[in-house]
Amino acid sequence: MLKEKHTYARWMTGAATAAALATLAACGGGGGSSGNDSSSPTNSGNTGGSTTPTAATPTLAAATALVDGTTVGASQWSDGSTATGGTGQAVSNLNCAVAGNKYSYAHLSIYQNGKQLTLPTNIGTVAPTMAKQTGCVYPVHTVDASGKIRMDVTSNASYTLGQFFSVWGQPLSTTNVAGLAGNVTAWVNTGGTLSKYTGDLASLVLPQKGEVTLVVGTPPAQIATYAWTDPPPFTSTVTTLSYGGVVGTSYWADGNTATGGTGANVDGLICAAGMAETFHVHSHVAIFKDGQWLAFPKNVGILPQCNYETHTHDNTGIVHIETPNIKNFTLGQVFDIWGQPLSSTNVAGITGNIVVYINDNGDVRRYTGDPRNIPLTSLRDITFQIGTPLTTLPTYSWYEPQ
Repeated sequence: MLKEKHTYARWMTGAATAAALATLAACGGGGGSSGNDSSSPTNSGNTGGSTTPTAATPTLAAATALVDGTTVGASQWSDGSTATGGTGQAVSNLNCAVAGNKYSYAHLSIYQNGKQLTLPTNIGTVAPTMAKQTGCVYPVHTVDASGKIRMDVTSNASYTLGQFFSVWGQPLSTTNVAGLAGNVTAWVNTGGTLSKYTGDLASLVLPQKGEVTLVVGTPPAQIATYAWTDPPPFTSTVTTLSYGGVVGTSYWADGNTATGGTGANVDGLICAAGMAETFHVHSHVAIFKDGQWLAFPKNVGILPQCNYETHTHDNTGIVHIETPNIKNFTLGQVFDIWGQPLSSTNVAGITGNIVVYINDNGDVRRYTGDPRNIPLTSLRDITFQIGTPLTTLPTYSWYEPQ
């Protein structure tokens, strides 16, 4: 068991036809305001070049209601940055670092001859290494295939389309968008007003809560616009995760269940005594049932004769990942070691309407996939909302190993 010495402050579908454009404009550029994103006003018209209404301007489609995690468009590119994009080095004056604690977004749509294409997930996201165990993200990055470009606005910075494409490692010009050749036109939607962009594409400032559309070749009859259902805001009350502490109300017995890990390998994870902790990071799990915070059990993965590579020491919900070599860990492995079910309808025996939120140090979004597949990474909080919706998400002060 490591000594924990320092405290760091860490902030923690289907589509349906939404309201008409008047409602969209009231919601803010890009079709909706986010409870947890920046409250800065939309950069209407401030896009790094001229945006001029024109008689040839296509019409906006009725706003489509979406949540984070929705796939928008048809698959075209591989996920992540390319080999010439951001792989950890500084790119276009942007550094790859631990996520900031205040985020907004812009939305990017790319059309080729009238067909909308999917913006890849994990652009600008660099996986952990032994040298940099936290991994890193660029201030502009994607986490899903919704088309949202997540922007770190902790320091009120603004970013350009050119910076995002540099992080992606793809070309951007009036004749080439990410390898798609043809005549390129650009449109910006802020507050429900669609304008043609005529300046340098690389200099186009990404509008907070606005939408940028790049059209290669034949334009679509209409340009899509979206109304986002975003996660609740963060609470102003800080929950301190103290080593050995308790967060929430007791609900489950401590330790593994009878169907959990008994010392044999579980999902490829070993249980050993005196295991080296060369790679050591923390994730966190919070489970709410009808608004009540349930304490995650301690000593999950800890047995008299050995410890599993991922385990809990206390009832704070912090999951320790301690192993000699870097591996990919998932939440499903933790629940299998614990011996509890985990699915989109069942969390450790609790069933009901389940919503999952992922918070990477303030970069928060709803997760719509299989919760078993959620990667465990440094300072990631995974919040389960079962039953009654949460009005706020927790804010944490973490403990970290030294």
